[in-house]
Amino acid sequence: MTKVLIIGKRGFLGKHLYKYLKNKFYVKNISFKNLNKFKNNFDYFDFIINTSINKNYVLSKYNEKFDNDLKISKFINNNKTIYCLISTRKVYQTKANLREKSILSPKSYYSKNKLITEKKLQKILKKNLIILRISNIIGDRKFIKSIHKTFIDILFSDIKKGVVTDNKKNFKDFISIEKFCEIIEKILEKKITGIYNVSIGKKIYLNDLISWINKYNRVNITFKNQPNKLDDCFYLNNQKLMKKIKI
Repeated sequence: MTKVLIIGKRGFLGKHLYKYLKNKFYVKNISFKNLNKFKNNFDYFDFIINTSINKNYVLSKYNEKFDNDLKISKFINNNKTIYCLISTRKVYQTKANLREKSILSPKSYYSKNKLITEKKLQKILKKNLIILRISNIIGDRKFIKSIHKTFIDILFSDIKKGVVTDNKKNFKDFISIEKFCEIIEKILEKKITGIYNVSIGKKIYLNDLISWINKYNRVNITFKNQPNKLDDCFYLNNQKLMKKIKI
């Protein structure tokens, strides 16, 4: 049976991945703060997935002492354990139909730091690495505190107030946490490595999304006008990974 170590117990991804995968594989879930106590056991696992993150890694310029992924990777001392790096679509230049070889142009501290981590881990782990550049993951976030706010977090905060920004023709790419977990399951089964986009691979127009919420939840949202900015529209091309896992 495939043996999986998930690092990060309190976050959105860690909680959902553990709940989903524990019925399909041997899965151990630990907190990042217990890393040093557990590091000698890393070679036992086929896959290590880190979902923990340091607040300073998100909000400030790159510093190795805040890079959880780099710290974990240095404890892997064999040629069989595959490390799964959860990266971000924000490493790309913003546009439609982004492929894994598209131009890389991170803008925020978070995305710049993720790209630095990608390059460092490629040197350390070489072929024993899978990098997942993910789009917006949506799902139940109750009782979970997030270090950085996603578009969905901001949207639902606005919905509670009853007023949201008119997004006009703006679009983004989303994927549900359930589908994300299913993708991870297939990756583990097939022991896939490399760099892949993780998304549904389609444009979701934001005003359509809000209209669906209005229709099915009857929250009577009012639109607030803003200049029509199309500088953060994107969707990821997911064909490279889908051909591998056949979802």
